Amino acid sequence: MLGRSNEIDKVFKALADSSRRKLLDELFINNGQTLSEMCQILEMSRQAVTKHLVILEEANLVVIEWHGRNKLHYLNPVPINEISKRWMNKYEHNRLDALSELKKLEEDSNNE
Repeated sequence: MLGRSNEIDKVFKALADSSRRKLLDELFINNGQTLSEMCQILEMSRQAVTKHLVILEEANLVVIEWHGRNKLHYLNPVPINEISKRWMNKYEHNRLDALSELKKLEEDSNNE
């Protein structure tokens, strides 16, 4: 169980940073990107993006495939799904969905 807890901790640590979440969002939209492409997305140095990618890889949120000389990064959604099942699905979705919709309606009416 300790090993499993450590894996979940790595996922939460990886998701705690907004730059890493942005990388995951971009991989969701356009999977299989190079380091150079991801540097453009974050407007960061190669070293900075590499550090973020290492944390995402350690959390198993990003997997790498080599295509010739190109190192491509792919989103692995499995750990996020496991967190969803473990930590979010146990709450009643109907009530949460209703509250979310109510909040959205209130925000929309405040913006008008």
